[in-house]
Amino acid sequence: MEPENKTSVPEFILLGLSKEAELQPLLFGLFLSMYLITFTGNLLIILAIIRDSRLHTPMYFFLSNLSLTDICFTSTTVPKMLLNIQMQNKMITYEGCITQMHFFILFVALDNFLLTVMAYDRFVAICHPLHYTVIMNQKVCGLLLLLSWVLSLLNSLVHDLMVLRLSFCTQVEIPHFFCELNQVIQLTCSDPFLNLLVLYFTAVLLGVTSLTGILFSYTKIVSSILRISSAGGKYKAFSTCGSHFSVVSLFYGTCFGVYLSSAASQNPRASAIASVMYTVVTPMLNPFIYSLRNKDIKQALRKIFT
Repeated sequence: MEPENKTSVPEFILLGLSKEAELQPLLFGLFLSMYLITFTGNLLIILAIIRDSRLHTPMYFFLSNLSLTDICFTSTTVPKMLLNIQMQNKMITYEGCITQMHFFILFVALDNFLLTVMAYDRFVAICHPLHYTVIMNQKVCGLLLLLSWVLSLLNSLVHDLMVLRLSFCTQVEIPHFFCELNQVIQLTCSDPFLNLLVLYFTAVLLGVTSLTGILFSYTKIVSSILRISSAGGKYKAFSTCGSHFSVVSLFYGTCFGVYLSSAASQNPRASAIASVMYTVVTPMLNPFIYSLRNKDIKQALRKIFT
């Protein structure tokens, strides 16, 4: 007998990171703390850049947008997780799950593109310093940001449309703390082949394209820096891109680590725990990386509190 599975509006159950009841208050406190740190840290970066006219440059323009993206990124998953723990209710509606997936995919892709654009900005600043203001003018920066948004939105809409064609069983359990696309596709009652094909194709296309652009930029940057004769000049050049390189390494390192571990492990709960690194920890650490290693940001932050 075929199970009842062709409902068009099922509810999903987000199993979260742990089934242990005694761990729920600890998880609530931990994730609430990380979310507040992420929100506050990134908001302070945005306010510092807006208030300090010295930071009205392309590099900080893209950094402020990256901070805004990180706030939105964590806000798509963590508040719902906290609400589920507090209300002791793991349910999420079909519409809610699709909406969460849409914005999660959107902001992950936007993070990806912004990091690529920021690498290009550092490439122009270090390799073509005399033409920097001409190349990275306001119009070009606006177009690069717009292009990042459009490509991210298109990528998200493609996955939305692909998921909407699927049928799901009633009371579907998702072994995650949010509606992660791959986990949702695996639970469909329909044939998931086309969805998985599109998922892996877009992930490889966007990931490889962005990483190629970043690696090309940093190859040229390192080559240019090594040609600088003075040690002081080399240090200054390295310091302008050190924070960005750290964030890039953290973002892509955690993303690849999560998906490689999930491919090697048959335990979806372990994959969910590992995904906390790039969904929560990385956006939380970004403001610290930029503020601790950047004198201009430090000075701008001091002005906010004085």
